[in-house]
Amino acid sequence: MSLIHPTALVDPASELDSSVSVGPYTVIGPHVRIGAGTTVGAHCVIEGHTTIGRDNRIFQFNSLGAIPQDKKYAGEPCELVIGDRNTIREFCTFNIGSPGDRAVTSIGNDNWIMAYVHLAHDCVVGNHTIFANNSQLAGHVVVDDWVILGGFTVAHQFVRIGAHAMTAMCSLLFADLPPFVMCQGQPAQARSMNFEGLRRRGFSSERISAIKAMHKALYRDDLKLDDAVLRIRALTDRTPDAAPDVSLMLDFLGQVSPQRGIVR
Repeated sequence: MSLIHPTALVDPASELDSSVSVGPYTVIGPHVRIGAGTTVGAHCVIEGHTTIGRDNRIFQFNSLGAIPQDKKYAGEPCELVIGDRNTIREFCTFNIGSPGDRAVTSIGNDNWIMAYVHLAHDCVVGNHTIFANNSQLAGHVVVDDWVILGGFTVAHQFVRIGAHAMTAMCSLLFADLPPFVMCQGQPAQARSMNFEGLRRRGFSSERISAIKAMHKALYRDDLKLDDAVLRIRALTDRTPDAAPDVSLMLDFLGQVSPQRGIVR
C-alpha cells in the first residue's frame, strides 16, 4: 500500500524514502529529499532545495523551503536542511538560506517546534531545543543546543542564543543571550540561570554552583564584561568538573559583537 495519499502532488524528481508517508493535498517539489520514517501531514508545501532527515513528524499546514523574505534574493539555489527526529507542529514557516550568508538554513536533531514558528533565512538551530508557539527568528539567528524559547519570543537579526538558555513568554531579544541564562521582557533582561533545566539534564551540584558564580560575575557584581570574563575564567581552577561549562561561556562571550552586546 502506498504511503502517499492520492491527492498529494509529489514531483517525480524528488527523493523520498519508501517509508515516508505524505498526507492529502500536500505538495512536494523536485529538489526535496526526505529520509526514512518521516511523516508529512496534510496541506503542507515542501519546496526549494530542502533536505529532511529520518523520523521527523511534520504536522499539517507547514511551509518548508520557500524563498527567503529578502529583497536581494534572485533565485540562487540556497538550502534548508532539517536533521532527524524533529517534531514540527502546525503552520510553521522555514525559509531557505540566502546568498549573502551561509546560503543554508539548518535545524539539527531532536527538536520540538510548536505551532506558528518562523525560521528566517540562514538561521542555525542546534539539537534538543523547544520552541513554544509563535517563536519568531529573524535572519541569521543562531540557537544552540537545549535552548527553550517561550511563546511569542522574537529574536532580532544576527542574535545568538547560547546553549541551555531560556526565554520567558513574549521576550524580545535585541542582544545575544549567553548560555544558561533565563531572560524575560521587552527588551529582554536577564533574570536568573536555568538551574532547574540543568538539574533535569544531570548537571552535578558542583557544576551548578560554578554556573551560579558565572551568573554572579555577569549580572550581580556590577562588573564590566571584560572583568567578568576574567573572573569566570578563574572558575576552572576552583571547580574542574565545570571546565566544559566555563569553556562554553567563554567561547560564547568571545564572539559577542560590540555593537550588539549581551542581554544584561
